[in-house]
Amino acid sequence: MNDALMELRGVSKQYHGPSERIDVLKNVSLTIQAGESMAILGSSGSGKTTLLHVMGALDLPTSGDIFFLGNDMGALQPAQAAKIRNKDIGFVFQFHHLLPEFTTLENVAMPGFIAGLPHAGALSLAADALALVGLDERAGHRVTTLSGGERQRAAIARAVLMRPKLLLADEPTGNLDEHTGSRVGEALSRLNEELGMTLVVVTHNHSLAALMGRRLELHGGELYART
Repeated sequence: MNDALMELRGVSKQYHGPSERIDVLKNVSLTIQAGESMAILGSSGSGKTTLLHVMGALDLPTSGDIFFLGNDMGALQPAQAAKIRNKDIGFVFQFHHLLPEFTTLENVAMPGFIAGLPHAGALSLAADALALVGLDERAGHRVTTLSGGERQRAAIARAVLMRPKLLLADEPTGNLDEHTGSRVGEALSRLNEELGMTLVVVTHNHSLAALMGRRLELHGGELYART
């Protein structure tokens, strides 16, 4: 297929301790097609977060290549990588990292402010993003008044404000109860189905993984297809 959004070719990541080398990722190759949804399962410490970080240019692999939208991510200058992260790659983390002194709407608008959008334009996009995750009625509330699930949905809205090509989610339901996690999973799945946004979720939550179109497993630093 010619619509690959991202390609990982022989990606490895190593860390060197005082007396040993730790191989976190081992020769990982993966093609992500535009518009697909994917879950990467694995136990704690399996390297899932590391894989997501190198995919999102938050970290560099020790060896191998990553191409996104035709760009060699390893060859980018820091400012170029930051621009791609702001516009074309959205991130959702296990911890929402919302700013307590701002309203929900202002928190969601932050990527737009950083990108230099007009204030009113960024707030308008934020209102649209909150509507996408079913949180528009909480736009004017301080984030400290939101429930855990609402905060995570606000974090998702913030991640998709700029309509990124790729959304990377790292254990997005890890701190939530089963019912609340289900709502967050449904919100993510809806973004993929309704907007065609490419979605990669790393998780140990099998219910969340079941919502994705493709499931892989990271074990011993290597990536396997999972049925």
